[in-house]
Amino acid sequence: MAGSTYGTSFSITTWGESHGPAVGTVVDGCPAGLPLAQEDIQQFLDRRKPGQSRFTTARSEADRAEILSGVFEGRTTGAPISIVIHNQDQRSRDYGKIKDCYRPGHADYTFDAKYGIRDYRGGGRTSGRETIGRVAAGAIAAKLLKRLGITVFAYTKSIGDIIIPESEYDYGCTNGNPLYMPNDRYAREAAAYLKECVKKQDSSGGMIECVIDGLPAGIGEPVFDKLDAGLAKGIMSIGAVKGVEIGDGFRAAGAAGSVNNDSFFMEEGIVRKRTNHSGGILGGLSDGSKIVLRAAVKPTPSISQEQDTVNVHGEDTRIAVTGRHDPVIVPRAVVVVESMAALTVADLLLANMGAKMEYLEKVYDRSR
Repeated sequence: MAGSTYGTSFSITTWGESHGPAVGTVVDGCPAGLPLAQEDIQQFLDRRKPGQSRFTTARSEADRAEILSGVFEGRTTGAPISIVIHNQDQRSRDYGKIKDCYRPGHADYTFDAKYGIRDYRGGGRTSGRETIGRVAAGAIAAKLLKRLGITVFAYTKSIGDIIIPESEYDYGCTNGNPLYMPNDRYAREAAAYLKECVKKQDSSGGMIECVIDGLPAGIGEPVFDKLDAGLAKGIMSIGAVKGVEIGDGFRAAGAAGSVNNDSFFMEEGIVRKRTNHSGGILGGLSDGSKIVLRAAVKPTPSISQEQDTVNVHGEDTRIAVTGRHDPVIVPRAVVVVESMAALTVADLLLANMGAKMEYLEKVYDRSR
């Protein structure tokens, strides 16, 4: 199966199935000497693991990370870093009744069309559990970025039609409520809305916002490997994401140039912008201001309402998806979006090392 590797200079390969023995990732290209412990990775995994609230699947998984290679005496060695997370609570029997049916909103049909065989137990590689490898790798990328003064922070901006205005953000609340929303009042409204969804045997979507701060100007490649193109690809590769916008995004289509352009000014010898409609990216390159992106996450496709579908024999039928499923994917996807953004930025930062002779001279010119 092609397409399980992401990145070039800092690359990851995820592996494993939702109901197999384990899932994991291999990170290649991480520089030697980065302090790294399993606890660093566990902090990220704990943010996406199931069972955190009434709005997440009841699947009981500790999701404990084990580093198998690439770290010695608490520091990375430059070798590939292999991480395994063992599955413990698969309950594959929950899927026995639907193994011959294509679940609406899932990749059952398209996976079968491509490969002629599929793992019906939770979707195999198309399951949301595949993102564990991304998050484990994202923890490493985030730690590398932090050493360089760059932070990546994501949170839930909206659930259903409950949207937090930017003027009412309180980032200190984000980790204090189960929905990872930067406003407790809106989080309570969203929780009430989700309770109604559960009563109706339905689900909800939402939007995740991510801010990258501290990235210097000039990161990215100006043609096919633009920073915004890389971020869009990384975020869109998350199974539940159906749209990505950067800065004003689709609102820019209805704006005038005089409004949408970000005016420059000098401040203590540094080029600054008075506004940030561009979301921190111009011409595919970072402009030194905060990068702001949003990911639209679709409603959880596994709902217990009966729906029309077809089976593997080409017959019309009805299906109700039972088992343990999240009524909303958004809160657990927050750290996944954060991880993919961190991985993209880390990859392009390393690629940028060869952009100027002065960078190479700082490392290799012994005559200076």
